[in-house]
Amino acid sequence: MVTLILPRLVDVSAASRRSASVVERNVAALKSVYWLLLLSGFVEPLLYLLSIGVGVGTLVGDLPLPDGRLVPYAEFVAPAMLASSAMTGALAETTFNFFGKMKYMKLYDGVIATPVRPFEIALGELGWAMLRGSAYSAAFLGVMVALDLTTVARALTAFPAAALVGFAFGALGMALSTFMRSWQDFDLMGSAQFTLFLFSGTFVPAQAYPTLLHWLIEVTPLYRSVHLIRGLALGGSGWSWLLDVLYLLAMMALGLLVASRRMGRLLYR
Repeated sequence: MVTLILPRLVDVSAASRRSASVVERNVAALKSVYWLLLLSGFVEPLLYLLSIGVGVGTLVGDLPLPDGRLVPYAEFVAPAMLASSAMTGALAETTFNFFGKMKYMKLYDGVIATPVRPFEIALGELGWAMLRGSAYSAAFLGVMVALDLTTVARALTAFPAAALVGFAFGALGMALSTFMRSWQDFDLMGSAQFTLFLFSGTFVPAQAYPTLLHWLIEVTPLYRSVHLIRGLALGGSGWSWLLDVLYLLAMMALGLLVASRRMGRLLYR
């Protein structure tokens, strides 16, 4: 029994080290200008929060949560901006940057000449995307606490959820990138991302839309992310959180599976 289990453990350990080496490569490749790109992914949702959540919020007043509670508009919008920030950071790293490394820099053609396999490349790139998304989330949660839009305890609870959102969207973005043929294809993905941002219960409750559109919104990944983080950040409760977590875990697993298989076909052909 030991001889059967030990090789599997060794293999998992080796795969983890090889995936970590991909993350280390990305850290080593950082340039000073790159930090400006990282900063931009945090500033955009912060500006939305200050202009719409705080500014327009004085005109809107309170909005209802699914459990019937009324909260100030800024508190309603802030968790959605956090989910959007995690999504944006993860997608930016696993779409444009990932596509450039694979198709134009031919970086992974050299990587597979080493013991690193396509699945480990995908896992390493996802880990790097998670670090970027988590950095956005931590900074944004700090702003929410400073503006008294949530408590420190709730922020600490919401942070793992935001990291899960980054993982899920990072895996999805990586999978989609393997089907892209040119930079022009990213226009469609950008439009889809902006549509999700507007229609995921971000600025108004999903219940405010017509019934059919409401049901459609509730099956989108950003809505599940917003629903999860909003519930944690505002102190709600309910089993629907479990559905959100399972949804995001399934999306992450499916994205990783598709990305690794597609990379194997593209790199070994």
